[in-house]
Amino acid sequence: MALATIFEKIVGSDANIAFMAYDGSKAGPDGADLALEVKSPIAVAYMAQAPGELGLARAYIAGHIDVHGDLYALLDRMWNITTNDLTASEKLSAVRSLGVKPLLMRVPPPPQEMRRSALAKLGSRHAKQRDAEAIHHHYDVSNRFYEWVLGPSMAYTCACFPEEDATLEAAQYAKFDLVARKLDLKPGMRLLDVGCGWGGMVMHAAKHYGVKALGVTLSRQQAEWAQKAIAEAGLQELAEVRFMDYRDVQETGFDAVSSIGLTEHIGKANVPSYFEFLYGKLKPGGRILNHCITRPTGKEKTFNKGGFIDRYVFPDGELESVGWLIRQMEDLGFEIRHEENLREHYAKTLRFWCDNLSLNWDDAVQEVGMGTARVWALYMAGCIVGFERNKVQLHQVLGVKLDQDGRSGVPLRPALNWP
Repeated sequence: MALATIFEKIVGSDANIAFMAYDGSKAGPDGADLALEVKSPIAVAYMAQAPGELGLARAYIAGHIDVHGDLYALLDRMWNITTNDLTASEKLSAVRSLGVKPLLMRVPPPPQEMRRSALAKLGSRHAKQRDAEAIHHHYDVSNRFYEWVLGPSMAYTCACFPEEDATLEAAQYAKFDLVARKLDLKPGMRLLDVGCGWGGMVMHAAKHYGVKALGVTLSRQQAEWAQKAIAEAGLQELAEVRFMDYRDVQETGFDAVSSIGLTEHIGKANVPSYFEFLYGKLKPGGRILNHCITRPTGKEKTFNKGGFIDRYVFPDGELESVGWLIRQMEDLGFEIRHEENLREHYAKTLRFWCDNLSLNWDDAVQEVGMGTARVWALYMAGCIVGFERNKVQLHQVLGVKLDQDGRSGVPLRPALNWP
């Protein structure tokens, strides 16, 4: 059975995807706008070693599979296709036709993959040193690379689009402003922004609300970039970003805490202590805004060990349901005042990032290498599909630390334009 025949049996004849392989076989319509090319037996070896998404990802990242056409469109058409669509006899026939050599060939994963053995040497999951390495793996790629992908805002979190045709920069501004208004920031207040990235929220709060803002990040490159941007904006008196673990922040008595894209890295076992720590940093009446990616329900696995995202993008990352997260916040003393899902906004945000990477592809490859550029292209295109098809969501949850008499300080009807 030729590779093209196997592909056609799995994908079906109506997917409008062409296929070509190193064995000379072809399948699919001649005029298809998408084509998948298997370039060498090493691709088959990768898929034999790790059947499913990890093997396919390794083959693509290593350059043994090429995609001709839009990567998002390909993933969207193939998102629910598996080898389970083959009968047992067809699988056996496929194995025999491929030959023994590529199936027995042991090939190392691409260098972009985070080895589990390397992480294990740094302690148990979410130990400080291990968390630092996981963050370094993803965020310390290259500030220049991130500038090309994220655009001038350097905001690597879901934007909030005020109109359908809003630009990415307008939407990122709207996101930071939405957080600021939910937190009811006012001049003279103190804000702690944990997992602050390149300092976008810190600088927004300082510049537009007169807030004294402290941001912390485990990425040294992010902290250095942010401190330079703060100085260039003349915000040194109000804004600061430190290279440090949020658990090492000593200051207390903050009026507000923002956590934008950090909870995904905490780990389920550490979420209660995480919210307890942030609760202790707030004054009575202080507010917290938690913005994070979630599972759509409490039924899915929170941690896909050995999956593409875990090995190449967010090592040790875990996603919980918003209901579970809210329960942890409530049990630790926060009163929940507002919650919303920005799932569709993240799909739009990712489209802009994919377009930016495509426009700067040659420069990006020169900066970080073809393998890393392919990791990002695959990861972001796949995430668009995930958010569009409700495989993942993005929630903002607003909580308040009540005073000793149970007062929240929240107006009966906040005069805010919350979507």
